[in-house]
Amino acid sequence: MNKSELIEQIAKAAGLSKAAAGRSLDATTDAIAKALKKGDLVTLIGFGTFYVGKRAARSGRNPRTGATIKIKAANSPKFRAGKSLKDAVN
Repeated sequence: MNKSELIEQIAKAAGLSKAAAGRSLDATTDAIAKALKKGDLVTLIGFGTFYVGKRAARSGRNPRTGATIKIKAANSPKFRAGKSLKDAVN
């Protein structure tokens, strides 16, 4: 399912226009991104939790040359599925 298909499903389920459903989806994803940028958790009970994981600095290899390179530390968005979502999938 891509974004336009998701917007269509939201519009049908909520009785909204596709434009309103699109704005709602954009607002939701923006709110989640802003919260993660601040380092907050975003928990949707039954669905799951969005959080920021930390990756330590490490060394890697350039696949073309084989030279060792340094990869700096980074933050990475992550998602942990909730029980209801896991049960719905299984």
